[in-house]
Amino acid sequence: MTTKTSNNTPPIPLMFTVSGMRGIVGETFTAETIVRYAGVFAFWIADSKSTDRPTIVVARDGRQGGAPLKQLLAASLAAAGCDVIDIDTATTPSAGFTVLDREADAAIVLTASHNPAEWNGLKPITALGSAPSPEQASHLIALYADTPIRRATPPNMGSISICDDAAQKHVNAVIAALTEHDADAIRDRKLKVIVDSVNASGARAAKLLADALDWELIHLHDEPTGVFPHTPEPTRENLAHLSAAVIEHGADIAFAQDPDADRLAIIDETGRYIGEEYTLVLAALRLFEGDDAPDAPAVATNLSTSRMIDDIARKHAARVLRTPVGEANVVAGMRAAGCIIAGEGNGGVIWPAVVPIRDSIGAMALVTSLIARLDQSLSKIVDTIPAYAIVKDKIPVEGIPIDRAITAIRAAYPDATADTQDGLRLDMRTDSGNAWIHTRPSNTEPILRIIAEAPTQTEAQSLADRVRAIIDAL
Repeated sequence: MTTKTSNNTPPIPLMFTVSGMRGIVGETFTAETIVRYAGVFAFWIADSKSTDRPTIVVARDGRQGGAPLKQLLAASLAAAGCDVIDIDTATTPSAGFTVLDREADAAIVLTASHNPAEWNGLKPITALGSAPSPEQASHLIALYADTPIRRATPPNMGSISICDDAAQKHVNAVIAALTEHDADAIRDRKLKVIVDSVNASGARAAKLLADALDWELIHLHDEPTGVFPHTPEPTRENLAHLSAAVIEHGADIAFAQDPDADRLAIIDETGRYIGEEYTLVLAALRLFEGDDAPDAPAVATNLSTSRMIDDIARKHAARVLRTPVGEANVVAGMRAAGCIIAGEGNGGVIWPAVVPIRDSIGAMALVTSLIARLDQSLSKIVDTIPAYAIVKDKIPVEGIPIDRAITAIRAAYPDATADTQDGLRLDMRTDSGNAWIHTRPSNTEPILRIIAEAPTQTEAQSLADRVRAIIDAL
């Protein structure tokens, strides 16, 4: 399903993935799209939960233009016979927590996550407070394609109620998941923390967390206007202002959220971009260091996440489970292995003690708890973790013969260990040590991702360049 853009640029498709759907507002993501998705989702939940009156939580990430779309989503669900709990502008993890707290049947978050402002989408959450399993996501996509939407007659239409304490309850759960000793240690440390909430849904919960942990908060872009002050994906090139702010204010740490606040990037006290790859590593290190950590803890993460997690896991006798990319896949692996933590190298940390969904609020609490527990600066903690260079590249997927590309890349590295769960990941040795490269179609954008990691920048770039050259030669 695609729509031609007005300036004759190539059409952007409506993306259906394990993470829901995303598209360009007014082109592929339209009012009709929302109405259809709501009606099909209502059918799916009513059928799978064997209820005539599902309860659905609705939230939005705060991006500009989202208010009327959220109202349409809520009204469409009510017209399909669902009782709607509207938490308005709220983080995706707050929506997941509200599902659990209110014993709702599901949630839908109006969000395009880190995508630019012209995008929006719908992210489903199940009664377990997490993304649908891969099987459920595939079933929902199939239903959207060919199932009539659910409609209710006037006596059976649902209600819409407002809930304004979702962020507070979510933060309360994060504080409760910390030990009392750790929460007090954070408060005693009197950390000066900068948070960039990109004028979106994470602002309120971040402020509440700061109050609860007695941070000295410097809050940037904290009005949920939805007008992004910079490109919202929390990558190095988009966060130069945050590194400068750390130096200017003498902060202990800085955090950057994405619009629906399920991802987190980190800047240390020197102004160094620690980035998204370290977020899961630091959060996992805090739980591995905990007094109540199991003897053999496990962590689930995807194939594109840095092997730093393998290094700290080995040090703490922990096990690493690798899954295909996508939160649903990671959560499925987490549940199967009984992991105490899970996440992805994009800054997404899943702390099941709070909510089984990527959560920047829980991640901020864990990282500041690690600083307080070890009584060290963030830069010193990071310097104890074996470092790698990672290179991330992307190519428009149109016209690329994916199967041929995977076959050609595999043939170029005959001695590497291959994992084909999701595209192709190859693990190998370079002159300097362990390295890997992962090539896969994106779940959320019409691109082919190439991610390489090695002990040196030169080796990582060489791996990525070689794979790109193989693809270009097809």
